Amino acid sequence: MEQTLVLIKPCGLERQLVGEVITRFERRGLMLRGMKMLQMTDELINIHYAHLREKSFFEGLKESMQYAPVIAMCWEGKEAVKVVRDMTGYTNGRKAVPGTIRGDYSMSSQQNIVHSSDSIDTARVEIDRFFRPEEIFSYKIHWRQFYATDEI
Repeated sequence: MEQTLVLIKPCGLERQLVGEVITRFERRGLMLRGMKMLQMTDELINIHYAHLREKSFFEGLKESMQYAPVIAMCWEGKEAVKVVRDMTGYTNGRKAVPGTIRGDYSMSSQQNIVHSSDSIDTARVEIDRFFRPEEIFSYKIHWRQFYATDEI
């Protein structure tokens, strides 16, 4: 099973969408393996968004990620990275299709409710960035089966 990182951004917290976002992932069958609230520091933002540091909007992004805490989550499931990316939708909320988190709740590129890892390799790095190994939990749910065979 794959694991991926999701951040509920300050705008998602401010708009009280935390429960809605978590519910969507749970109902899809993903397993929550770790979760915490934290305040993004300059250092953490500079590392996490290093690929955007030279962009003209970086200072605005930094400000938008620091005005309130974020909720960091590790989700696990079959093809979790792709499933979560499909559920979050296009980065620019105005271009995200209805039914996705951003398509339903965002009209912005920066105030777009969530961040999600864009690849398996990135997910590993990002999970390690936000969680210590002992903060990721493995447990079994005995009363439900999420994945049937892929054969039809």
